Amino acid sequence: MKRTRTALAVPVLTLVSALALGACGGSGSDSDSGSSGDSKGKPDASAAPEKTSDPAAELKSAVLSKSEVKGFTVREPQEKYVFATSQDNVKLDKAVCAPIAYATNQLPLGSPKADLTRVAAGAKGPGVFTYVTLSAYERGEAKATLAELSKAIGSCGNGFTAKAGRTTSPYSSVTAETAPTPKGADESVAFNVTTKFENVTHTLRARTVRYGDTLALYYAVDAMAFTQARPGNPEIATAVMDAQNAKLV
Repeated sequence: MKRTRTALAVPVLTLVSALALGACGGSGSDSDSGSSGDSKGKPDASAAPEKTSDPAAELKSAVLSKSEVKGFTVREPQEKYVFATSQDNVKLDKAVCAPIAYATNQLPLGSPKADLTRVAAGAKGPGVFTYVTLSAYERGEAKATLAELSKAIGSCGNGFTAKAGRTTSPYSSVTAETAPTPKGADESVAFNVTTKFENVTHTLRARTVRYGDTLALYYAVDAMAFTQARPGNPEIATAVMDAQNAKLV
């Protein structure tokens, strides 16, 4: 994709369920010297119409395909297992923390023109997932949206709570992480969050990379750790992230 360019982790019941399921158009040329002066300046009826971009189609073309990353299977997440289907469904005790809640629940950041999400699993065994959310924005909005995420990371270190429907997700902490900007990208922001489930602490990671007016958001969760009552501390799959980034340069 050319540079014309998005609450707590998936709820535990969601994780368990998932495991169970195993422009430019051409312009008319000037008239010939023998043409009537009246035709000068009038549009050429035969000229091709100006092309308009289709952000949704561009994202669909740019996102990873099912078997594009060796050792991983990439698919669309199933909507019935998500924490929330839209930002409007997420309620927070600290509004400034909204970007973090969205980033860790497969929701786009800000107000994109188009977005889509895929989930990759495989290389580390069942239960370890890397989610990829691509979002396309109006000019300048991707940069502003990433700045809002950075602000949230700095403001929500002591945690916050997100709710969607009857599900409540408490975040214990939010911590910024080092995020080297990939080659060809404009900037990158990374962080981790922690949460406790049955007195066991789980760490979840997210990283957002900006390519012009497109954001690639990566999020890692060890779902199996929740079911096995052991601490989860997954890393975002490097192979998945590198393959997706390469398609956005």
